[in-house]
Amino acid sequence: MAINKFMILVLLSIVFISKSVVSISNFTLAKPSCTDHCRNILIPYPFGLTEDCSLNEYFLVTCNETTRSHRPKAYLMNAIHISNISLDGQIRVLQYIAHVCYAPNGTFVSGNIPSIELPDYYTVNNTANTFTIVGCDTYGYVSGIALHCNYSLGCTAKCRSMDYSLERSCIGIGCSQMPIPKETSFLEVALYSSNNYNNVSDFNNCGYAFVVEESAFSFNPTNLTSLRDVKKLPIAVDWGIKNESCLEAQRNRSSYACKSSNSGCYDPGNGLGYRCFCKEGYEGNPYLPPGCQDIAECKDPSLNNCKGHCESKEGSYKCSCSKGIALGIIALIFVACWTHFEPRRRKLIKMKQTFFLQNGGLLLQEKLKKCDRSLLEMVKVFTSSELKKATNNFHESMIIREGGYGTVYKSVLQDNKIVAIKKSKEIDPSQIEQFINELIILTQVRHRNIVCLLGCFYEFIGNITLYENIHNKDKSRFLSWEKHLRIVAETAGILSYLHSAASTPIIHRDIKSANILLAALFTAKVSDFGASRLVPMDRAQLYIYYGSRDSRIA
Repeated sequence: MAINKFMILVLLSIVFISKSVVSISNFTLAKPSCTDHCRNILIPYPFGLTEDCSLNEYFLVTCNETTRSHRPKAYLMNAIHISNISLDGQIRVLQYIAHVCYAPNGTFVSGNIPSIELPDYYTVNNTANTFTIVGCDTYGYVSGIALHCNYSLGCTAKCRSMDYSLERSCIGIGCSQMPIPKETSFLEVALYSSNNYNNVSDFNNCGYAFVVEESAFSFNPTNLTSLRDVKKLPIAVDWGIKNESCLEAQRNRSSYACKSSNSGCYDPGNGLGYRCFCKEGYEGNPYLPPGCQDIAECKDPSLNNCKGHCESKEGSYKCSCSKGIALGIIALIFVACWTHFEPRRRKLIKMKQTFFLQNGGLLLQEKLKKCDRSLLEMVKVFTSSELKKATNNFHESMIIREGGYGTVYKSVLQDNKIVAIKKSKEIDPSQIEQFINELIILTQVRHRNIVCLLGCFYEFIGNITLYENIHNKDKSRFLSWEKHLRIVAETAGILSYLHSAASTPIIHRDIKSANILLAALFTAKVSDFGASRLVPMDRAQLYIYYGSRDSRIA
């Protein structure tokens, strides 16, 4: 029973591997008019059963019938028994296992030293295979040629009983394993016994050693006896085209093996030569001219992830919805977006209208309608988004200066005109009407020594304030006594103009060096009318309270 289970495991692994090749059998695998199988083993080109059907002698496969089973078996170059050929660059070779057996009295009964020599461009895969020893009084060696150098490796397996707790474990008790060198082209397995199995002959009198594909063998203590009925186990062998790289092969297009127009070439990390593959979206045999064909992903639901309609494309596919479903989805998205954003949009509009009325926007419009047409054209009310754009969203780098009533920003309008915009820090509802009156009057004030109000912003003065010129030693040396007197005279003239010549007298209330800007040639420009007040024409005198001080200004 244990023997049958082990043989079933080995055969299942071989059948599973064979099915990976069968999956592409719907495509042409062999050259035209060539047989593509030996019993149940597929023979894809560059392999072939005749010289005309194979790439060269190294890919020639012989399909022989044995006298015992009358079942054909495939042999590479008429010498190496193969059970599977994969276009991914591997073949499965069935190789004899080594054994040594003794009688209970310690007499040698039988043994062998199997070896395998691979043809050019074939090497034993060092990651898929492992050297394995099974026995309770056994040591063995695997020797051969790898990378053109001779090697010899050995390990030992010992045990005193059939301990079933060590199932699937190969750590030296009943079973031992070790890796083999890379790119091995020849290997030989030899097996020996330390004491001719005298100490364990009641349950184990034979030892076994072999190189095997890891996926095909899993140790079980019953292998100590069941392996006596196993003759061969599979080895994974890499193959490639010639002993050259893709770059070297592509220089000679006539001998270049990747014939399909939808194929590519790669240099494997394991094995010699180069290999061909079908590009993404194609499958088949890349070694034949029409070999790589488009995968019909839309015909097989497992090959696409489309939820609706699947549209085939050359080398790919495209998912799309039917017209009715698409329109329904668009309508659903539109309704969802409208339901989400429309209440917000209405709320924002209502908020803007509230602030517009609260901050005197309607009053400003009424005042402007009563003004001259020329004034009306000059004064423009800008939206908050336009002001944000002009000031780079009121960025710190655009700040010219900060005062007690607000911050002044350098701004660039759409017509590239540079202006100054003052953003108030606080809004006093009781002062809104007076502020609008001042705004209307200041738009009419035109004096060379007053910073002009250009609609809803000021002209831009690029120079610094009088305060900075006075208190900065490096700059004060350019401000002569004559210039000092001229600035004082210009400032006094400005105040005289505001008090007496303006249509409605204006009291600045915050004259100081920080509010006097110096334009080109140190021309004085009075700015910051945030604290200014209008003086009614029928008042001879006016008491104004400013800060904590009581000032009397006539």
